[in-house]
Amino acid sequence: MSAPDPTIPLPGCDVRISVMGLGTWAWGDQATWGMNGYDRSYNFETIRAAYERTIAAGITLLDTAEMYGNGESERIIGRLLREDPAHRDRVVVATKFMPFPWRIPMAAALLRSLRASLERLELPFVHLYQLHGPISLRPARTLAAALAKPYREGLIKAVCVSNYSTTEMRALHVALATHGIPLATNQIEYSLLRTMPEANGLLAACAELGVVPLAYSPMGMGRLTGKYDAANPPPGQRNFSAFPMAEIEPIVAELRRIGARRDGRTPAQVALNWLICKGAVPIPGAKNAAQAEQNAGALGWRLAPDEVAALDRVAKYGQRGIFNRVWQHG
Repeated sequence: MSAPDPTIPLPGCDVRISVMGLGTWAWGDQATWGMNGYDRSYNFETIRAAYERTIAAGITLLDTAEMYGNGESERIIGRLLREDPAHRDRVVVATKFMPFPWRIPMAAALLRSLRASLERLELPFVHLYQLHGPISLRPARTLAAALAKPYREGLIKAVCVSNYSTTEMRALHVALATHGIPLATNQIEYSLLRTMPEANGLLAACAELGVVPLAYSPMGMGRLTGKYDAANPPPGQRNFSAFPMAEIEPIVAELRRIGARRDGRTPAQVALNWLICKGAVPIPGAKNAAQAEQNAGALGWRLAPDEVAALDRVAKYGQRGIFNRVWQHG
């Protein structure tokens, strides 16, 4: 029987996170993930089943944002936690503030947004509070000051960012330090379809600064699961790592080859395990119990170095279109 994976401590607080989390962008989202839309099999009850299987597997980090489903993802998490008192205190919740330039003054807007998130989540504090993207057009010292107030008031346990470049991350790390606050995590798109954070030195900088990298879209929005191919591409508006499936099929083939030698692990499980081996915390989504079960199959074992290297050889650097350049600096 495999040993449980260790938890990861976050700097400057008593929070520890599981080596894999659960991304909840899909919870409440229609345009991209089909809830109350193209996916008629997907509803609150399937989400509840996904949540229960996730927690049972020891995956206790739930990642959401005020923007997901216009707050519906946070509301769903609030309801799930309210209806699950036995596990509520084990769950670590991460949410995000969208720092649009027009949200002024920034400190007041952030605090209002945080309080609204806490109301939807039905929580007195959130464990991880993330700046959703590097789009505020404000200096790091302004952002650090805005985050310091709710941190001191106990409304957030850990200060975090998402989509930050190495330079932006270092600047905020320094600015937060003037308030005695560490930067805990940087959530970036990282997968076999986007190895840019490794190639450009971001992962090395995270290790240097003690910042934990969280990997969103770890399966390329479903493209690495083996469920889709050139004749059957993913539905919905799945913009991240939107390579033609014909270009992705060699990667999926390698995932299948390795999985077959690993007691029949699925392509998704191998892809997630590759990220864990790289020192990142993947946060795949799950719309139902079967998807949550598949995610859990990535835990309790590790790829061998030669298997990691084989996947490195077929992996892609990532895309650099206008959308990526504006939003994804990390």
